[in-house]
Amino acid sequence: MRFFYPLLHALFHLGYFGPFVMGVLDSSFLVLPFGNDLLIVRLVAQHPGAWPVYIVLAACGSTVGAFLLALVSRRVGEAGLSRITGEKRYQRLKKHIQKHAGVAVAIGGLAPPPFPFTTVIAGTAAMNYPLPRILTINFISRAVRFTLLSLLAVKFGRSVLSIVQSAPFEWTMVIFIGICVLASAISITHWMRKPH
Repeated sequence: MRFFYPLLHALFHLGYFGPFVMGVLDSSFLVLPFGNDLLIVRLVAQHPGAWPVYIVLAACGSTVGAFLLALVSRRVGEAGLSRITGEKRYQRLKKHIQKHAGVAVAIGGLAPPPFPFTTVIAGTAAMNYPLPRILTINFISRAVRFTLLSLLAVKFGRSVLSIVQSAPFEWTMVIFIGICVLASAISITHWMRKPH
């Protein structure tokens, strides 16, 4: 478990650049549920005056991650995406995306896990929904989500800091990061396999 302490330390001490990096990772192929949310809350609780900067950088990072995911999804196409996500899940997603792609991307940016954000971005891209729209909607919805979290962090900052600086929280984060690393490895393996 000590292996994850440097990663945990780095996660909370990247400063302004942290939300951008986490946004890229969180919105691409890695599995980091609540990763950027926790980072934003912690940073805003520590530096409440900088919350607009954290929001913009986190939303920009998420948009870059979504862009990378969309590029790969367009390359693998619908057939490859169906194989990765499973036929039944993909068909349900396809039905909703064909009618309400923009709404699906917006909900994906706003909704917390277990909403399948990665699958929605990948699906809309594979079905050739316009990339500028995907990225614009993603940026706006992520910015709204991070703004709401930041306002909560500003209001309850001291309580948040006392929780995140506690040993139980640190151990929870260590376990959480370990699970995310494992899940990310599985996710990347699925994406790297070529369609049959």
